[in-house]
Amino acid sequence: MPRTTLRGLNGLSDTPASLAGATLLLIDYQNTYTTGVMELDGWQAALDSGARLLERARREGAKVIHVVNDGGEGTPYDIRAEIGAIHPSVAPADGEPVVVKGAPDAFHGTELDRLVAETGRNDLVIAGFMTHMCVAFTAQGAFLRGHHPTVVADACATRALPVAGTELDARQVHLAALATIADLYGVVVATPEDLRR
Repeated sequence: MPRTTLRGLNGLSDTPASLAGATLLLIDYQNTYTTGVMELDGWQAALDSGARLLERARREGAKVIHVVNDGGEGTPYDIRAEIGAIHPSVAPADGEPVVVKGAPDAFHGTELDRLVAETGRNDLVIAGFMTHMCVAFTAQGAFLRGHHPTVVADACATRALPVAGTELDARQVHLAALATIADLYGVVVATPEDLRR
């Protein structure tokens, strides 16, 4: 029996977004994930891909929205401290909004839905940290609100996690999260170069 996805069964398109006609959501590219207790496997390569994606988005006229998680003072997610700041390689430019969230779905309890609506663009391109958490749940949130998300796989990263008495390495967690997204919530492309021009 051939394998198919829920997207296929529901007649949803697997065509990636055109970056020029989309809104780019950069999720939690914070220093939080580059050092210390929350350091992700492969964060540097993912961040480099995210920087290429951001540069192309600006060049091609995409709308850009940055998202950060604020866990409060003294946490690895303290946006008032260097540890919680957006990494300089993907820092916001003038006029690019920054949405502060407190839940994995960046739409939950924030102004993100309004900001996306104001762009007039239904296609979203999503990249960031962590693949299995804020990237996946933001893609789900976008889908449930009627948007069309495309996630850039190599611009995302995560970490190893224990489950049911075994340890999944970061690549397994990353791929499982991307598979969940690709099954229903959005299109997944390997690299920024795979986005339509």
